[in-house]
Amino acid sequence: MEVEAMRLFAAALAIGLGAFGPALAIGILGYGAMQALGRNPEARGAIMTNMILAIAFAEAVAIYALIIAIILAMGIGV
Repeated sequence: MEVEAMRLFAAALAIGLGAFGPALAIGILGYGAMQALGRNPEARGAIMTNMILAIAFAEAVAIYALIIAIILAMGIGV
């Protein structure tokens, strides 16, 4: 393969695998939060606050993967 094709493949792989984990984590977090709200609706404030905070931390990993993919695709540092 050419260098350009390999660089684009690496960028696609970086964002593909880098977004899979956070997407799975956000799905599990949402499921757990909805289960908790179904069992204890009075605790809505604490559950939603913690869920949103955990989703933000999980999404940060996907943003890091996106930045790495952009760097790879643009060829910065080569």
